[in-house]
Amino acid sequence: MALPENPAARILVVDDERPIRRFLHATLSSQGYEVLEAATGREALSQVSGGHLDLVILDLGLPDMDGVEVTRQIRQARPWTQIPILILSVREQEESKVAALDAGADDYLTKPFGVGELLARMRVALRRTAPAASEAVFRSDELEVDWNRRLVLFQGREVTLTPTEYDLLRALIRNAGKVMTHRMLLYTVWGAGYEQDMHLLRVNLSNLRRKIEPDPSRPRYILTEPGVGYRFRAEDF
Repeated sequence: MALPENPAARILVVDDERPIRRFLHATLSSQGYEVLEAATGREALSQVSGGHLDLVILDLGLPDMDGVEVTRQIRQARPWTQIPILILSVREQEESKVAALDAGADDYLTKPFGVGELLARMRVALRRTAPAASEAVFRSDELEVDWNRRLVLFQGREVTLTPTEYDLLRALIRNAGKVMTHRMLLYTVWGAGYEQDMHLLRVNLSNLRRKIEPDPSRPRYILTEPGVGYRFRAEDF
C-alpha cells in the first residue's frame, strides 16, 4: 500500500481493547504514521491537550466515559477543535452514528472494518485539514465549481442552481469525505429552527442531484448514508 501523504502524521488510537490497539498500532506504523495509544476517555483527553496530534481514532465504548462525550470535549477544547476524529465502534444503530457525528466526529466505521477503507478515510480526513494551495476552483471528474464566480459547470456546461442548492453543494464539498448528518446540513444551509425539516432537505438534495449527477438514481458525487445523512465523495473512495 502507498505511504501516507504526510508520513509524520501523529495518530492517537483510543480503545480499551488492547488487541485492537496493538493491531492498529502495527498497521498504521507500517504505513509510516506515528501512533500513540489511550485506553480511556480521560487518557485520550490528556493526550489531545498535551501535544500535537493530526487525527484521533476513537472507540465509543470506553470504560470511564462514552466516546460521544470525549468527542464533544475535544471539540470544545480550543485550539484542538479541528483535529479529525474517526469513530470505530461495534455500535451499528443509526442513533449512535448520528450522536457521534453531531458531537463533532468526522467519520464513522463499524467494526469489523477493512484496513483499506480505514486508511482511505484517514487520508481524506488528514488532507481536509492540510493547507490548500488554492481553493478558488474545485474539480471532481466532470464537476467544476468556481467559488469566486459562484459558477457551477457539469460536463463543461454551466448549471443553474438556486441559492439554496448552491449553499447545499458548497457545504457538502467543503466537507468532502466527511459524513454530514441531516441536522448538520439543515443548520448549515437553512439555520437554527430548521434542524428537523427533513422534507426540505430531501427535496433540495433531489433537485441538486438532478442537475449535477450523470445518473441521479445512482449518485456519483453526493452519496447517501442511510438514516444518518450525506457525504460528498472523496477521491480515495
